Amino acid sequence: MLDKKDLEAIRRDIELLEHQKDSIIRTSRDVIKLSKTVIYALHRNDMKSAGKAVDDMDKEFRKLDVSKSPKLISSGSYKVAVQEYVEAICFYELMKDNKVPPNSKLKLDPEFYLMGIIDLTGELVRKAINSAIKGDYKTSVKLKELVSDLYDELMLFDFAGGELRKKFDSIKYDLKKLDDLVLNLKLSNKIK
Repeated sequence: MLDKKDLEAIRRDIELLEHQKDSIIRTSRDVIKLSKTVIYALHRNDMKSAGKAVDDMDKEFRKLDVSKSPKLISSGSYKVAVQEYVEAICFYELMKDNKVPPNSKLKLDPEFYLMGIIDLTGELVRKAINSAIKGDYKTSVKLKELVSDLYDELMLFDFAGGELRKKFDSIKYDLKKLDDLVLNLKLSNKIK
């Protein structure tokens, strides 16, 4: 005969997991939306709006608790939310204090942290180009040096295949854009 109590317990566990999954998806969407708000504000040099969005993003991010359901750590929504959070918080801290917060401070899954840092390079390219357009060549050069340093450090890792490897490979293209930008600035005598 069937152990109906056992099946009932399994059903409750599955329902609980689905409820937690739905909550993670909703909260992840909020974190991602706020991370974009932070990044857009930073590109407009609106530190006040960026700071407010960071505070809101932090509050939402703290709600992303997967400790009760470790299976959800590998869910797409959670993973993307952490990466977007890292990208936004690192961009904010870099623009505010000229420092990228280390993972020892953020205390996140190291792989997700690295993916967020790698995604950050795309925003740094955009910021460098916009800075050059506005005549702020010093910022463009500084950001090129930062991406170069990041690339050099990440070259020390042995990334096997997978998502992290693909993301890492994208830094080469970002660095090439910045190398070209700085070279053009030098050739046009805008920097020494």
